[in-house]
Amino acid sequence: MTHSRRDILKGIGTITAGAAAIVATTAAEAANPRQGGDPDRRWGMVVDVRKCIGCQACTISCIMENKVPENSYRTIVATYEVKDGDRVGTYVLPRLCNHCSNPPCVPVCPVGATFQQKDGAVVVDGDRCVGCAYCVQACPYDARFINHETNTADKCTFCAHRLAAGLLPACVETCVGGARTFGDLNDPNSTARKLLDAAKGEAKVLKPEQGTAPNVFYIGLDDRFQGRVEGHQTLWQPSKTHG
Repeated sequence: MTHSRRDILKGIGTITAGAAAIVATTAAEAANPRQGGDPDRRWGMVVDVRKCIGCQACTISCIMENKVPENSYRTIVATYEVKDGDRVGTYVLPRLCNHCSNPPCVPVCPVGATFQQKDGAVVVDGDRCVGCAYCVQACPYDARFINHETNTADKCTFCAHRLAAGLLPACVETCVGGARTFGDLNDPNSTARKLLDAAKGEAKVLKPEQGTAPNVFYIGLDDRFQGRVEGHQTLWQPSKTHG
């Protein structure tokens, strides 16, 4: 981690002087949970990996929609090498923030900048974030990063600004193969809820042993990836630069 994280991180003396204020802020956040989001909704995404063709339309649309800086991604489609005895194949896997019901990134934030809305979306208050990267380290899905333009934590928000306008997340709207489905998991008539109900035991989450209770579900997920994506060699993912 580099680097100058705003004036608050300039020098041990400044950090020491602000320690009491940070403790007080954290206590205030615990007493006053963040508001936002419709409590009757529970946003979630269902990814059918059998339909993903690895075209990266989701990656590019997310970059354009959310002005994601170079060297960073809110969502990617990574390609992995999978070995089964003497056989070797490739496997594509769309990845993004899992918007966990039990998000490990929230309790480690010293200033309450990362929080969960009532609709389940996990978001970051950029005005409050000090760029300490504790949340980046706590995320078991490698779904967070420090935005080098803002020096604050960044991640997928389910395109909250589009949801507010009645639109789908950019990655879902541009998915060529129709692999991504988004909706209210509390609504039995939503397409996402119907997909999960129809899939029954076939719908899985990444790294279930972490106990994070993700709200991103995968259909057609190879058991060899279940809970251990990091154990496979990444053959390809988007270039570390983009326009």
